[in-house]
Amino acid sequence: MVMHRIIVLDKLAREGLDRLERAEGVTHDVRTGLSGEALREALQDYDGAICRSEAKITAEVLAGSRRLRGIVRAGVGTDNIDREAATRQGIVVMNTPTGNTLSTAEHAFTLMAALSRNIAPASRSLMEGRWDRGAFTGVQLAGKTLGIVGMGRIGREVAVRAKAFAMRVIGFDPFLSPEQAAKLGVEYVNDVRELLPEVDYLTVHTPLTPETRHLVSHAEIDLLKPGARLVNCARGGIYDEDALIKGLESGKLAGVALDVYEEEPCVDSPLFNMPGVLCTPHLGASTEEAQADVAVEAVDLLVNFLVTGEVRHAVNAVTIDSNTYQALGGYLDVAYRLGILLSQWHSGGPRACRLTYRGKVVDENTRLLTSAFCAGLLEHALDEEVNIINGEMLLRERGIHLTEQTRSAAGFFTSAISVEIDCGDETYRADGTVFGNNMPRLIRLGEHRMEAYLDGNLLIFNHSDVPGIIGAIGDTFGRYRVNIAQMAVGRLGNEPGGKAVGVLNLDDVPPQESIDEILRHPAINNARFIRLPAHGALPPWMPG
Repeated sequence: MVMHRIIVLDKLAREGLDRLERAEGVTHDVRTGLSGEALREALQDYDGAICRSEAKITAEVLAGSRRLRGIVRAGVGTDNIDREAATRQGIVVMNTPTGNTLSTAEHAFTLMAALSRNIAPASRSLMEGRWDRGAFTGVQLAGKTLGIVGMGRIGREVAVRAKAFAMRVIGFDPFLSPEQAAKLGVEYVNDVRELLPEVDYLTVHTPLTPETRHLVSHAEIDLLKPGARLVNCARGGIYDEDALIKGLESGKLAGVALDVYEEEPCVDSPLFNMPGVLCTPHLGASTEEAQADVAVEAVDLLVNFLVTGEVRHAVNAVTIDSNTYQALGGYLDVAYRLGILLSQWHSGGPRACRLTYRGKVVDENTRLLTSAFCAGLLEHALDEEVNIINGEMLLRERGIHLTEQTRSAAGFFTSAISVEIDCGDETYRADGTVFGNNMPRLIRLGEHRMEAYLDGNLLIFNHSDVPGIIGAIGDTFGRYRVNIAQMAVGRLGNEPGGKAVGVLNLDDVPPQESIDEILRHPAINNARFIRLPAHGALPPWMPG
């Protein structure tokens, strides 16, 4: 029997090490604290590695690792692993997204309950020799309204616990449909701002992305009812910490409980000395059970991969043979970019996604293209890694109906991908194709045909087809020093005066004030800023 060698680079729970001891077909060594050249040399001798967050597996560390085949992070985040370098060398990177779900949900709920009953200051007062019951009167959770932003695994577990405490639960998630919300016993809202005025408590369970950074800031806190309490066990930066301070000082916020911070480790913050604040040092997954679960899951993932070839929870790998990639490479990128575009364009609460493939591409493996679209659609929506392997499964888990159809007739282009997202009252459509060998293009948006670059910073705006629109937008962006790199306009029919859509490729991210000014133009109906990957930038799961 071939024996595969595994190196454990960080402290791992005893249950995981015991699992390694019993595993057939592998041997292992525990070598913690390695870094730099010492780590690079060590990796030369192993088939697989298990780490947590301490080991920094950089491109330099991976250089020359001809033997290493797989790395597993015992936890969710893989920021300490250079996934692009690993992909380039054919090393599969996996994580353990489910092991800390219950522990994080419990910690969020614990903070909420402790905040409500003033547990920390009451305990401190008693330890200092004071019996001051009147100073720490709290509030009960029963009958209160909890808002949950992000209804993934953790958000759903928080909802279950809140319902058990007789709380009303309102949930927002860009990929939560009203039907799915009803099954969870959660009231559905279309956006975060609709939720805010209703809640007594707010907890967030989303990834930190450009869209969620400072999701709750000064303007959002103004929308809350007086006396609201905020909890964050997800990612630092989702709440604007300066806005939290101002909200506490004004009395708008009755309390704030944080387990995560904009800068970590965080040992000094103005929040720490404020009344109504409860803080812990990123303990969401710090339970014996969670540590044991992620350790065991990490061992199982790596052993199964090395012994049987099974790949699960990969954050960078996809098996595409060279012939398939040669045929689909550009369209995989287009499908992925269409997913990212529509994730920011749709209004929320999607019920169904329909993909239609036309032309020569129908003779290839279109299932891979569907998976690439799903990966793009969910990439910034879930607090876990999404790729071409798990994208379709994760979309279906959200209760979203997914269909695929093919049409041999090519239409205007040799091949094209059309995607529609049904959000109940509205349907959003985007079509894409490839120009040349690898130039993704947007060729239709809604009812409007056009040819626009499908990369970088986009401003998409619907408007009346009347003179002066482009000039007005150009003047506005000029004053804000935002350069327009490319422009495309699509109109309905051949006559002016009807509905039209414009797509601008921008060299810079426009300030919100500039978009607000554009929206005040009487002929512009709506405008949305969209972030897409730069030209030539590929997802980590797609070979370059």
